[in-house]
Amino acid sequence: MTQTSQASTHRRRRRKDTSATPPGPAFSRRTLALASVIAAALLWGYWPIVGGLFKEWMGDDDYSVGLLVPFAALYLVYQDRRRLSECDFRPCWWGLGLILLAECARAYGLVFMYESGERYAFVLMIVGLVLLLTGWQVFYRLRWVLLFLFLMVPLPGRIHNLISGPLQRMATTSAVVVLELLGVTVARDGNVIMLQGEVRLAVAEACSGLRMLTAFIVVASVLAFLIKRPRWQKATLVVSSIPVAIICNLIRLVVTALLYLAVSSHTAERFFHDFAGLTMMPIAVFILVFELWVMSRLVVPDDIGPSDKDRESGQKVGKKSEPI
Repeated sequence: MTQTSQASTHRRRRRKDTSATPPGPAFSRRTLALASVIAAALLWGYWPIVGGLFKEWMGDDDYSVGLLVPFAALYLVYQDRRRLSECDFRPCWWGLGLILLAECARAYGLVFMYESGERYAFVLMIVGLVLLLTGWQVFYRLRWVLLFLFLMVPLPGRIHNLISGPLQRMATTSAVVVLELLGVTVARDGNVIMLQGEVRLAVAEACSGLRMLTAFIVVASVLAFLIKRPRWQKATLVVSSIPVAIICNLIRLVVTALLYLAVSSHTAERFFHDFAGLTMMPIAVFILVFELWVMSRLVVPDDIGPSDKDRESGQKVGKKSEPI
């Protein structure tokens, strides 16, 4: 009886050990082949949309940073590769629901000639493919990276016009105020600034700062993902990239106006389009890093307690004498 009970116990342990599957890829060949075929067909079907995105990235300076978003997303995934290797890779067929939703959004864009709908559908299709091929654990781990991919799509026309116009007027008004504080005689006519009554400086739509705004939001999002800070600090960092972009664009406009007066219009335009575009990004990164330093000084960690000497003295004072 004892030997039979030991044998049955040993069999139960072996069954428990074999039932516990370690984390990692758990694909069957048939499932992997079917999912790969679906992924290849969808990517082939969305290829015209990818070509349209690439043309706009190369032709529109306001959204040229979108070309860097997929590479930045791959880099973020590579940085998180150790934790991803601990996840359980299991295909989840709920991803087909997201892919179906993406196809509906694409059909809406095709029927109503809404190009942005097709582009956002492409990103949603990528999200659905990740869920389909890797499962819930990897999908949840990559949720912020997948959300970050939506930044590669240019804003719809209505939203672009709603943002660009106020930014252009704000840039003109702010530049006039700063130039007057610096002692420059300024007259404004709409978005045209007259400097010293002689030099005309037009604040065009390209001077609105939308290009800096989109670029700084992408940079702040990548920085927020890489740093180890509380969520409220990461959210503050991303949101603060908007005023940082506005301030940097204002600096560029004021310096350009001063160069118009001091040197020549050719030099000022060259500074505005070439040199200023390169220098504003390091300045913005410096401001964001300084902001992180300030937030780290404002918050005191909870794990700071009494020093070792205080603990030792407290133990000596609180220690009772043992009877002899």
